[in-house]
Amino acid sequence: MRALIVFCHPKEDSFNASILSLVTSKLEAAQAEYRVRDLYRSGFSPILTSQELTDYLDETKNSVRVAQDVADLTWADTLIFVYPTWWYGLPAMLKGWLDRVMVPGVAFIMPQEGETIRPGLTHITRMGVFTTCGASRLLTAMIGAPGKRTLTRGVRAICAKRCRTVFAAHYLMDSSTPDSRAAHLKRVATKMDRLCA
Repeated sequence: MRALIVFCHPKEDSFNASILSLVTSKLEAAQAEYRVRDLYRSGFSPILTSQELTDYLDETKNSVRVAQDVADLTWADTLIFVYPTWWYGLPAMLKGWLDRVMVPGVAFIMPQEGETIRPGLTHITRMGVFTTCGASRLLTAMIGAPGKRTLTRGVRAICAKRCRTVFAAHYLMDSSTPDSRAAHLKRVATKMDRLCA
């Protein structure tokens, strides 16, 4: 098992950092290899530049500026996201990572006339999505949970057909308690056990 963890939170002492720590400890216990892409601490730029958009369809150029991220994505067979849900969606930093790294020829195969895109991440057989939400589960569901859908449906659709996928969210994070946070970490641990099995 080779896991790429994409971690996205600006604060080093966040609850999301606690989730990351649990995820890495579970991977270590499973004797899995892993790499952490800490988007904030590494200074990742989420901005898709004009030149990158120009080069987007050119597979000889479109991954040059994100070569290490593409190498990590190609190396992995497991993709794990740890991030806060803001305004029901992905943080701009994480969305920018998807925009810049999930390029044609890497994440998906561009369609021929009359076709649709084809999966490019067929080597990704496992996916974990772990997030925190300020809103309640009900309100998030009413809005449609666009962040969750982007990852567990959109990214999942370009992975292996039987990609094992787990998801856990701590809702009402802004009014969380030590007990609610401990319960969430327990859920994450259970999901990680399932992912590593």
